[in-house]
Amino acid sequence: MAKVVSFLLCFSLSIALLVFSTNAVNANDSSSPVYVCDPARFTKLGLQMSSFLFCDSSLPYSVRVKDLVSRMTLDEKVQQLGDFAHGVPRLGLPQYEWWSEALHGVSNVGPGTHFDDVVPGATSFPTVILTTASFNESLWKTIGQAVSTEARAMYNLGRGGLTYWSPNINVARDPRWGRITETPGEDPFVVGRYAVNYVRGLQDVEGHENATDLNTRPLKVSSCCKHYAAYDVDNWKGVDRYHFDARVTEQDMEETFLRPFEMCVKEGDASSVMCSYNRVNGIPSCADPKLLNQTVRGEWDLHGYIVADCDSIQVMVDNHKFLSDSKEDAVAQTLKAGLDLDCGQYYTNFTGNAVQQGKVKETDIDKSLKYLYTVLMRLGFFDGSPQYVSLGKQDICSDENIELAAEAAREGIVLLKNDQNTLPLNSAKVKTVALVGPHANATVAMIGNYAGIPCRYMSPIAGFSGYANVTYETGCDDVACKSNNSIFAASEAAKTADATIILAGLDLSVEAESLDREDLWLPGYQTQLINQVAEVAKGPVILVIMSAGGVDIAFAKTNTNIKAILWAGYPGGEGGRAIADVVFGKFNPGGRLPITWYNGDYVEMLPLTSMPLRPVDSLGYPGRTYKFYNGPTLYPFGYGLSYTQFKYNLLSFAKTIHVNLNKLQHCRNLNYTSDASKTRCPGVLVNDLRCDDYFEFKVDVQNVGSTDGSDVVIVYSKPPAEIAATYIKQVIGFQRVFVRAGRNKRIKFVFNACKSLNIVDYAANTLLPAGEHTIFVGNGGVSFPIHLNFNY
Repeated sequence: MAKVVSFLLCFSLSIALLVFSTNAVNANDSSSPVYVCDPARFTKLGLQMSSFLFCDSSLPYSVRVKDLVSRMTLDEKVQQLGDFAHGVPRLGLPQYEWWSEALHGVSNVGPGTHFDDVVPGATSFPTVILTTASFNESLWKTIGQAVSTEARAMYNLGRGGLTYWSPNINVARDPRWGRITETPGEDPFVVGRYAVNYVRGLQDVEGHENATDLNTRPLKVSSCCKHYAAYDVDNWKGVDRYHFDARVTEQDMEETFLRPFEMCVKEGDASSVMCSYNRVNGIPSCADPKLLNQTVRGEWDLHGYIVADCDSIQVMVDNHKFLSDSKEDAVAQTLKAGLDLDCGQYYTNFTGNAVQQGKVKETDIDKSLKYLYTVLMRLGFFDGSPQYVSLGKQDICSDENIELAAEAAREGIVLLKNDQNTLPLNSAKVKTVALVGPHANATVAMIGNYAGIPCRYMSPIAGFSGYANVTYETGCDDVACKSNNSIFAASEAAKTADATIILAGLDLSVEAESLDREDLWLPGYQTQLINQVAEVAKGPVILVIMSAGGVDIAFAKTNTNIKAILWAGYPGGEGGRAIADVVFGKFNPGGRLPITWYNGDYVEMLPLTSMPLRPVDSLGYPGRTYKFYNGPTLYPFGYGLSYTQFKYNLLSFAKTIHVNLNKLQHCRNLNYTSDASKTRCPGVLVNDLRCDDYFEFKVDVQNVGSTDGSDVVIVYSKPPAEIAATYIKQVIGFQRVFVRAGRNKRIKFVFNACKSLNIVDYAANTLLPAGEHTIFVGNGGVSFPIHLNFNY
């Protein structure tokens, strides 16, 4: 077995060296990126560039884009409305592929990006759910910056595009949803903050972050927030996303499903939004003028374009059979609703006929094309981007980016159990380690979906081999673990090792796009494997779970033979190294769960397809997410341990907020649990207020243990207790702070009362309620009341 381990380790390192040597040989290779309005290019095409106003960089983008679109015939226009834009050769307009992906690194999903001998791979960061567990906003943005640098380098080398349809910012409403790995979790505010930071990291050009004209603000690459809206059913018990009608109250839309998208557009200034396959209250998302034109384009003022998830228009016709539409009817409806670009061929094939049949105006096409080409101008597609010309192979899979990927995994890993302070292991005492389980030699499983080709794989075997001599037994042939034939060999390995690490969990065969789970249990014989190995192991047993959604591992939580449990999500190409660094104490874990881990019987209480967040008492359905569910959990949202201990000392907090009203600001009634709770002015519409009232406080974070470490300070607000049918509590802010052993660090929080203390009532009104609110600092017992009064 030692020979097998040595072979696997050498093979893993050989792959890494091969990639790096390829980079080194071609380190100086680069090619000047092509841009449309290059005089030499027009000369080569036999065209006079000066005759085309759209190439006059002294003119505003709006004028240039109008000139470009006005020169096209109807047939030429519709050929630019699919993800593959055919270009217009007679105008010198080249082809362009809009579809590229960069969910957690530049991906090879989508035809706009590809890997080959010139660019064999790109940095593979952890999947989004694990990165979010770091609760580190600066890390989220830094990853976006690294990804966009690699994307720009690939564009320069002719291997990538400029428009990336990432991130996925759907709220993880139900633990069975297959795409939780792609999302930032279950809290709308946290999801929104991730969106803002990652989008800013992808898009922002240094020095232009706060441009006055956002329609012309330069972009490094273009980002797209998806899937809009109320999308979180993929394929569950015969119900799939191509047929599903999400029946959602306006209250839940405003409070949960739309909030991250609003933050993405208004605070992140995303240049694109993607509408989803599903219907919302009977209307396909991509054909709903309220969702698109009225909300995204109107209320939120999108500076960019709206794109359909791939083949969504065809899904409207073939699956939803919406209004029994013909193909021409469907493209007319979506164009008029505000859909600018079709990932697919429906716009390209049927929009011309729709115009000829009088179903849609040519000016509707013009409007969409202007949005699209304005984004390409902001990206330098027409005029070039001199600040990025030097980027090349040396900027892809750089040592800095690979280390950033490892750091992101380390920061996200969550310590769920650590009996008797078993972790971290001491490498001076632990000389031999048994690695067992279906993920003990994980490679592809670590990178999840929407992944490209990583720079290298650092498997758990490779990671732990840097600390101890490793014996490897799979225990299961794969994650499905349909046979228990290999458990005996795994148990034998554990009998002689100084410590045993069991790497178990899920992978894309269990939870993925188009694949929702039906239960929360470990697959097959994994539970038997874990228990049998733990029963006979010589040294301490550490269980590492790789998954996106929560898994009911109550048996391991209560098993005294299992001393520690870590959740490692899907940790990316450097995942094995990151896990080993945490287990052996090179890094003190500080991650927090961005989703609730429910007990297995939770999913037996309600179907995945029931959309309400609040409990449905008439059906016996419990609430969803920590905001509306107060029943028992395996591990709550925000849970995570450390190798040290932290203590909070609350300082200088406000006790009262007085909001002054004028004669045009009127009080609104709220639903109370009893009439005795009513106040003279229960609440006021947030949109009617100036919203210039703030409250702040400081907290000393003391590291009272003996190990340096990072703590995540999550702040929640709880509305006045007498208000009926609102959330239990909600996240309003968070900070990750590093504190050395025996030291303390003071941090400050400042909150806007309208944003942090509001509620959404049954009629979807966002109100600021009067009464005694409660602010909680962390998941412990530190809290203080703050009373809000209206003066009129």
